[in-house]
Amino acid sequence: MLRSIAFMPPKSRRASVVPVVPVVRPVVAFIVSAALAWAAAAGAVPVKTEHVEAELVSAHSALAPGQTATLALRLRIQDGWHTYWRNPGDSGLPTTLAWTLPQGFVAGPIEWPAPHALPAGPLVNYGYEGEVLHLVQVTVPAGGSGAPVKLAARADWLVCRETCIPDGADLSITLPMAAGASAPADSGWAQPIAATRAALPRALAGWTARAQAQGQTIALTLVADGAAASPGDLRFFPDEEGRLEPSAPQTLARDASGGYVLTLPAASQLAAFTRLTGVLTASQGLATPAGAVRSALLDVPLEGAVAAGPKPRFDAPAASIAALATAPAIPGAATGALSLVTAALLAFVGGLVLNLMPCVFPILSLKALSLAAPGHDDRRKLQFQGVAFAVGVVATFVALAGLLLVLRAAGQQLGWGFQLQSPAVVTALAVLFFVLALNLSGVFEFSSLVPSAASWNARNPYLDAAASGVLAVVIASPCTAPFMGAALGFAIAQPPAETLAVFVALGLGMALPFLLLSLFPAWRRVLPRPGAWMERLKQLLAFPLYATVAWLAWVLGAQVDNDAVVRLLGTLVVVAFALWCWRAYRGSGARGFAVAALAGLAVAAVTGMPLLDGARDAEAATAHAATAAGDPSWQPFSPGKVAELAGAGRPVFVDFTAAWCVTCQVNKRLVLNTAKVREAFAARNVALVRADWTRRDAAITAALGALGRNGVPVYVLYRPGKDPLLLPEVLHQQLVEDALATL
Repeated sequence: MLRSIAFMPPKSRRASVVPVVPVVRPVVAFIVSAALAWAAAAGAVPVKTEHVEAELVSAHSALAPGQTATLALRLRIQDGWHTYWRNPGDSGLPTTLAWTLPQGFVAGPIEWPAPHALPAGPLVNYGYEGEVLHLVQVTVPAGGSGAPVKLAARADWLVCRETCIPDGADLSITLPMAAGASAPADSGWAQPIAATRAALPRALAGWTARAQAQGQTIALTLVADGAAASPGDLRFFPDEEGRLEPSAPQTLARDASGGYVLTLPAASQLAAFTRLTGVLTASQGLATPAGAVRSALLDVPLEGAVAAGPKPRFDAPAASIAALATAPAIPGAATGALSLVTAALLAFVGGLVLNLMPCVFPILSLKALSLAAPGHDDRRKLQFQGVAFAVGVVATFVALAGLLLVLRAAGQQLGWGFQLQSPAVVTALAVLFFVLALNLSGVFEFSSLVPSAASWNARNPYLDAAASGVLAVVIASPCTAPFMGAALGFAIAQPPAETLAVFVALGLGMALPFLLLSLFPAWRRVLPRPGAWMERLKQLLAFPLYATVAWLAWVLGAQVDNDAVVRLLGTLVVVAFALWCWRAYRGSGARGFAVAALAGLAVAAVTGMPLLDGARDAEAATAHAATAAGDPSWQPFSPGKVAELAGAGRPVFVDFTAAWCVTCQVNKRLVLNTAKVREAFAARNVALVRADWTRRDAAITAALGALGRNGVPVYVLYRPGKDPLLLPEVLHQQLVEDALATL
């Protein structure tokens, strides 16, 4: 929590002031200065993300009314990672600041230090490594009071190495208002900020610069007004994207007059422009009347014409929503911007379809068939149970949406199904489904496991119905039904009220079938009459749950390793043994079975507990990254890889998938892995890229967000010279062939 303390000197007492004034005044002055400095230091707390430490710092320990204060966004970047300049180069995004200031305060633009060229494979980006200060001038209104002032900003940046992670933090600094017209000078950051300001690029003095177009290159000639030492290596960074090719070499030579000629490669898609503006850096410094400088601003007219050509630029990590909104659609493709009403309708239909998904159908079918059992003749009571079930479903969807919004507001890059990206959650669900399956198989009854459960259900039928709704949503949460992807992608990008409205529609759609059966008893006539078949069906429906457990074990193996799968299976075996022993104890009363059951649960806890340890996540992510490639014909996703392939003019098909996504696996086996679809991809030289979201990946989350989606599956075809094409969540062979026909 940010806080500041303003020091107020104690009221003086007449009886004691006169004798000690010479002593008190210096002491008070010292304490005031120390308190102001402490307040400035306490006003900003660094925020640490995975690869960056960020904070707002000030050159002064207080704000002077009517003056300008210098603040800085300090980014301490982990070794090997980098952030970006205002022009990021071949790929990337510049750092941004969105200020929230008291009335009368005005923040200026970021004053950018000179960037460095950062090679990334065949690409070159412009940015910063190590520590960088982004300076901002803040105008302080005149006549301010002595109360502390909070200056806040939302900082967003992209931090990259082999992968790119959209990152950011909400930062603030609290500073007191100085009593006089000038602010105390030393806040502890005065010297680093002054050094950064001294190194900022300034207009080049003492040199004559000329830029001339020569075909596909621009010749930048620099001639010193007098004798000057060699500037060393020169590099020019253009202010605007698309002017020069960042990855092409810039060559330096001397001309006959002794000047320096830096040959700059023009971007092939460049239309004619009239001025060359940007930052010039020199490894040994450019001699100026004020001394040698390592960087300088250039703004010179461009003489001659620059050839233009149709080279499309691909901005990693993904195409924008606007591009998709204007892209031509193929039959069944989900494109275009959505309204709230349309998104809510799609979510409602998606919720209906969720009832038929393999991970949900067994539980909800048992719930529906329970209406045919004896004891459901009280119409009013049954209707209230249906409403309670719907309330449980909707409330759980809203709770998941709220949690997702809170985590995203805290800087986490998350999407729908985020809970299944945790090995701990996968393990817990596997144990839950296994216990439910054992119950359906008749290994034990919950009433025997917890004697008070049956009577509790009888006394609290509405709470039991609501709990069934909660369980149904927990089971359904990793699934994405048709129509859901576009709706949820729209919802996450909206204000909280609209987001929650879409999730309410999703919950209503999922709860509707059971709710209708409860509200209209006549509809229950379509259900079979009660009989022995119900017990057999109950036991039969255990097998889809066993299959779900096997699928979750496979997901865990994809996330972590085979040892985790073995540990999970061992835990399930011991859990089954403990439940069997407890049933035997309830039947015979032999205490040995009770001891064995308790011992079994203890062994299960010891065996399975490491799977619930969040500290293993980093190791699990490493293991997953090493094995996620799978099929060698599919390349692993990274923004740089997609940019490289698209920049080379190849069509690129990106499969956003996850091991825990049932629809993804069905599409993979029935469509994407078939011989005909593979041959169609090969015939058109389509590069295949797989974005595996089984584990949390901020770059993939950001790419999904740019496509207007918030869950998987998502399929995108990037086409040379055309807008990208977004395919629907459920694929079939003809749909893919129609998409490829648009290339």
